[in-house]
Amino acid sequence: MRLVDDVTVTVRFFAAACRAAGAAEELVTVSEGTLLGELVDSLSVRSDELSRVLSRCQFLVDEEAVSNHDVVLRPGCTVDALPPFAGG
Repeated sequence: MRLVDDVTVTVRFFAAACRAAGAAEELVTVSEGTLLGELVDSLSVRSDELSRVLSRCQFLVDEEAVSNHDVVLRPGCTVDALPPFAGG
């Protein structure tokens, strides 16, 4: 029986996400096989404000835009939370 390993990912928060998270960046430890959506859910429980902002964010995983939250997070990957920006 193989035990699930922990995976550390870097989460970077921009603009309103940074304000809501209280930090521009943090290391987060998740279980191997964790999906982006599961990471977002675990971050969202921290506060109503962070939950609200993350629900509107676009996400990049290792600098590539993802269209859904079913992406498996790899060890050492970087997740960017990009809220909608004003302007054009």
